[in-house]
Amino acid sequence: MMSIADNYRMISNNVKEAAVKSGRGADDVTLVAVTKFVDKDRILQAIEAGADNVGENRVQEFVDKEEFFKNYKINTHFIGQLQTNKVKYVLGKVKLVQSVDRLALAKELSRVATLRGLSQDILIEVNIGREEQKGGVMPEQLCELLSQIQELPGIFVKGLMCVPPAVGEREVHAYFAQMRKLFDDVAAMRIENVSMDVLSMGMSSDYMAAIAEGSTMVRVGSALFGARAKI
Repeated sequence: MMSIADNYRMISNNVKEAAVKSGRGADDVTLVAVTKFVDKDRILQAIEAGADNVGENRVQEFVDKEEFFKNYKINTHFIGQLQTNKVKYVLGKVKLVQSVDRLALAKELSRVATLRGLSQDILIEVNIGREEQKGGVMPEQLCELLSQIQELPGIFVKGLMCVPPAVGEREVHAYFAQMRKLFDDVAAMRIENVSMDVLSMGMSSDYMAAIAEGSTMVRVGSALFGARAKI
């Protein structure tokens, strides 16, 4: 059985090779280790293997691990659905809030950021598969949401994120390609306070396909840490 360190090195190499194959540099795609329900000892094994970006899905779990991540100078991303009443626990403490999908959440992030004199980088989550059970703005509503968010102080849109439907590797390419087109279309609009620097898509089962379609950031959990057990 491979260790977490072995898994990290293998996945990291896969990411680099896929990036080069897609015509980019080996370091042009960021690997985010998804640490949901992963204890600190196991996370440390990934850190010691080279992990310097982690993604947390739940606010309470992020709070419990915040000092640990700080001690190891880890870039933390919040990638789960975020309730407006919990914004105060993550704003200014994570590199990216990746799951902003509605104006009410953006307004609360802006309000808290302004009160604290901080700025927070965010990604807009797109529901590329139009799945009712998932978060994310519908693709056709993305530009309207961006036009509203660009006026808000204290938050800055750095790109897009998605969680595609659970389909086969061949089928998922189409969803990633749609995301890349949205990403490019928004970039071409040159919206003030909106930049398309990050396209966060691809997880354990499909990160290679995502990179082939233009992802700049992949979020890998189970392939790195194995099946999750709640902590």
